[in-house]
Amino acid sequence: MIMGFFRKHPQIAFVLLAALLLALPFLVGAGLGKSWVRVLDFVLLYVILALGLNIVVGYAGLLDLGFVAFYALGAYVYAWLASPHFGLHLPFWAVLPLGAALAGVFGVLLGTPTLRLRGDYLAIVTLGFGEIIRIFMNNLNAPVNITNGPQGINLIDPVAFGGFAFAGTHTLLGLKVSAAHLYYYLFLAFTLATIFVAMRLQDSRIGRAWAAIREDEVAAAAMGINTRNVKLLAFAMGATFGGLAGGLFASFQGFISPESFNLLESIMILCMIVLGGMGHIPGVILGAVLLTVLPEALRHIGDIQRAWLGQVVVDPADLRMLLFGAALVLMMLYRPEGLIPSRQRKREFHAEDSVAEQEQASLYDARG
Repeated sequence: MIMGFFRKHPQIAFVLLAALLLALPFLVGAGLGKSWVRVLDFVLLYVILALGLNIVVGYAGLLDLGFVAFYALGAYVYAWLASPHFGLHLPFWAVLPLGAALAGVFGVLLGTPTLRLRGDYLAIVTLGFGEIIRIFMNNLNAPVNITNGPQGINLIDPVAFGGFAFAGTHTLLGLKVSAAHLYYYLFLAFTLATIFVAMRLQDSRIGRAWAAIREDEVAAAAMGINTRNVKLLAFAMGATFGGLAGGLFASFQGFISPESFNLLESIMILCMIVLGGMGHIPGVILGAVLLTVLPEALRHIGDIQRAWLGQVVVDPADLRMLLFGAALVLMMLYRPEGLIPSRQRKREFHAEDSVAEQEQASLYDARG
């Protein structure tokens, strides 16, 4: 009933959604505490990252396990150009595009030697690229101190527009607004822009070329698609969004180190896409929200054990990973297409099931 009303009046649904997004940090802060406003900020960052990786994995069908390298590049570019590390304090609007552009260039550099690779081989190469970047960042502190090694870079400048900095608490329209609230609105603007670009790419000729390569690269090449350039463009576009998110992360945290960009981050971002629905923007957003919020919520498992059992029987960190792994196994068994799959992907999975049933029935007939 309600969904039918919103389908008939999409303007009302849009206004209500916009009002909810604007009021969300204040509602969450009042109900769950200020720390959860920071969780909201990270939700938006991971949505940008997941949408970027979705271009490579979901649209073009290229398995990338080193996506966190572009996230790291964007963060370190921002840290180099907006911190006391090199004595540079360039403005936010100049530094952020540079980090995104450098990440896009490295996306092309990664894509060029991997054009002939597919599947597991491509995954191994991209995994190695991500680890190489992390190790470089961890060791480039001698003989010239470029990254400050494992100690990381501190005192990174916050976002500032003119004389207004996103640091500390400000009073706007009679409301006390913290830095986490301000960053929420900044990240929300970039997230909406990323969603818009991803939607336009999906429906464009380039998006259809990516889909053709994902389904059958040989057939796509036979139809006249320049598979080399189209695949490089997928790597570049996805890496650009990764670099953008990295710059936003550095400005928000004020500190970065190589440990923030390990392999687990790449795997988590990939899990967001698979969990939500590969290649489907609403599904990717849902996957990013769930896999960012649920681990934080599960941190309270220790308190629940104390309340019920009087002591902590299982370490909360171990139990968190156990529940997370079990959820992924159940998802792959009972809903491999994702929570909100695209219509095409849903048809593909059901078609595979029906073909398997037909083959099994034919086998039984042959035996009979």
